[in-house]
Amino acid sequence: MATAAVSASTTADVSRDQFLKLLVAQLQAQDPLEPMKDQEFTAQLAQFSQLAGIEKLNANFSDLLALQQITQGAGLIGKNVTYQASDKTIHTGHVEGFSVTDGHLQLRVDGQEVPLSQFQGMTAAA
Repeated sequence: MATAAVSASTTADVSRDQFLKLLVAQLQAQDPLEPMKDQEFTAQLAQFSQLAGIEKLNANFSDLLALQQITQGAGLIGKNVTYQASDKTIHTGHVEGFSVTDGHLQLRVDGQEVPLSQFQGMTAAA
């Protein structure tokens, strides 16, 4: 969860820096006899504001996805699940815990880390 927020923040900082450098370069290079029109300048500022808003929204979606995965993992603790192992065999086991690694939910089933994508079913523990 923290990685997604840091990545989005870094991307936003880079985008802001690039935009401001471009804007300063435009202002320095413009013809003093024909300066940038107010409408063009306002349009560029509006685009920058829109970009910043989209980047913030993406960071919020990343946080929401991470929270959803944590909630999903917590809801499966104590359940019995059926999953297909990487060798294509079917196993049933008890969910002991979970982790989110690189944005992917993995459940700890009887001591084994199992990606959520391998699960096929679930029943309540006896």
